[in-house]
Amino acid sequence: MVSHSELRKLFYSADAVCFDVDSTVIREEGIDELAKICGVEDAVSEMELVSRLQERNVQVFLISGGFRSIVEHVASKLNIPATNVFANRLKFYFNGEYAGFDEMQPTAESGGKGKVIKLLKEKFRFKKIIMIGDGATDMEACPPADAFIGFGGNVIRQQVKDNAKWYITDFVELLGELEE
Repeated sequence: MVSHSELRKLFYSADAVCFDVDSTVIREEGIDELAKICGVEDAVSEMELVSRLQERNVQVFLISGGFRSIVEHVASKLNIPATNVFANRLKFYFNGEYAGFDEMQPTAESGGKGKVIKLLKEKFRFKKIIMIGDGATDMEACPPADAFIGFGGNVIRQQVKDNAKWYITDFVELLGELEE
């Protein structure tokens, strides 16, 4: 277990930062957004944080149990390449009818976010990965993530608030850490 001050240092020196999407990077849950594909335009502090991390050569990833088609839209607004998106793929029949989702995606199963982080460490040899999110599945991704930062800016989940070593309600706090 790392202390709060050690966690702050880990964030400052991270090789990669992984964000949950639903209720973290966007204000709504993805299923709600499917109907209106929006919610990113006014996410100014999220965009600034991603830009600042990228300026520092930190790789930024979006890891979501939501739908890839929505998450890729969010990623494009944040200038995150589609290759840095891990989410569930919807499947359709040739006639356009919904056929389910691709069960082969790591995010389609329990512990999927942790599996993605493990894959990222193996593939890119990252030494320090930070996971930021609002839910229990985000918190469960640490380990293999080196640290977890709980986020309650859109919705507060008491379990995350009570158990995260570092809990924030605004990305401005993380922006401040990058200034020091």
